[in-house]
Amino acid sequence: MIPILILLLAILIVVGLIVGLRINAFVALIIAAITVSLLAPGDWGEKIVRVAQAFGSTAGSIGIVIAMAAVIGVTMMASGAADRIVQAFIGLLGRERGGPALTTSGFVLSIPVFFDTVFYLLIPLARSMFTQTGKDYLKYVVAIAAGAAATHALVPPTPGPLVIAANLSIDLGLLILIGALVALPASTLGLLYAGWLNRKMPVPMRDVPGVKSDPEPLPQLPGLGVAVIPIVLPVVLIAGKTIFLPLLEAESFIANTATILGDPNMALILAAIASVTLYIHIRRPSRTCLGELLEQSLMSGGLIILITAAGGTFGAMLQAADIGPAISNLFAGSAQSSGLVMLLLGFCMASLLKFAQGSSTVAMITASAMLAAMIPAGGLGFNVVYLGTAIGSGSLVGSWMNDSGFWIYAKMSGLTEVETLKSWSALLVILGVTGGLITLVLTFLLPLA
Repeated sequence: MIPILILLLAILIVVGLIVGLRINAFVALIIAAITVSLLAPGDWGEKIVRVAQAFGSTAGSIGIVIAMAAVIGVTMMASGAADRIVQAFIGLLGRERGGPALTTSGFVLSIPVFFDTVFYLLIPLARSMFTQTGKDYLKYVVAIAAGAAATHALVPPTPGPLVIAANLSIDLGLLILIGALVALPASTLGLLYAGWLNRKMPVPMRDVPGVKSDPEPLPQLPGLGVAVIPIVLPVVLIAGKTIFLPLLEAESFIANTATILGDPNMALILAAIASVTLYIHIRRPSRTCLGELLEQSLMSGGLIILITAAGGTFGAMLQAADIGPAISNLFAGSAQSSGLVMLLLGFCMASLLKFAQGSSTVAMITASAMLAAMIPAGGLGFNVVYLGTAIGSGSLVGSWMNDSGFWIYAKMSGLTEVETLKSWSALLVILGVTGGLITLVLTFLLPLA
């Protein structure tokens, strides 16, 4: 079949199964991958084998990292490390600057912890601040989302950015650095929108079952220095390898050590060990409680691993179908103009997928898998990391009633559906468009080619 038709059929299968039949994203992506492989060139005896091989290859590249990130997130919550970090930001900025404190807390915590968990942690603090001040409730709620959503979509090791790095062969340390650089101004603009919207549309704090307005503090919290280790350690090791390894003498002891410790798998394993050790030291759990907590965290990461591996398999099959050369032939002109078209395509494709099926993670996985097969042979004219941040930014745009984040935000904060559309949905458009524009500017100012 013509490669372009294969691509269109693949998109129809993924969106149709997820949106129309409510099939799990893992099943939808695997079915699409098998279909593409059957239609792609190659011996019939290899068409299913290569699907399994691609699945194993992708799972091998991201499985440990996602599993360890899940362990870090759960144990940081259980040990009180996450609470300690939030208290530090509130203490530094003051409760009178509760908006910036909550945005900063969400921005930092959402790097290793999933968005819904961060929102569960911080929304009681927003309610507590309103109880004390009697004002600015909507500002506090939107401020939390502004920080947490930005890093969730742009900074590994959250699953979406992680699989973008795997699919597009982006150095993980570089994506951490550039992703944070893009996310920071986006979340800052989101905070400004929170203040503006709060003045235009004041919202009262309503009672929400199960959510306390004055959360009870944990009996004991770790010190700030050790609380930040599970977040800082992997970022420093992975990004440090990217920055300093080219400056070190090849095959030297320091270079070899940096290579080992800066490997994403090793960095996240060490961070998980640190987080579990802190939990044991603070809470003194029984072996049964510790085992149950770790099992719970690994089970939550298991489905994410399956979905991301299926997304990588889907991308590999699109490459086998020669999608890339077919798309490249559609773009005439310089590498730079082709690169800009790819940026726009990545942003729009991720946005459409997010609008259609509701999950930013699935949108990032699917869009990066398809675009990996479309990158021109001559390159983009700038580093492929910017294609990754364009996809991540686009995956924020288009959140409405089919997005689980929409309902988490609405139900936990006590907002109506209309209020949620005006605050949450509009905020994500601002974050996504800002991230896309910052990405575009950086391709000219800092191409890294």
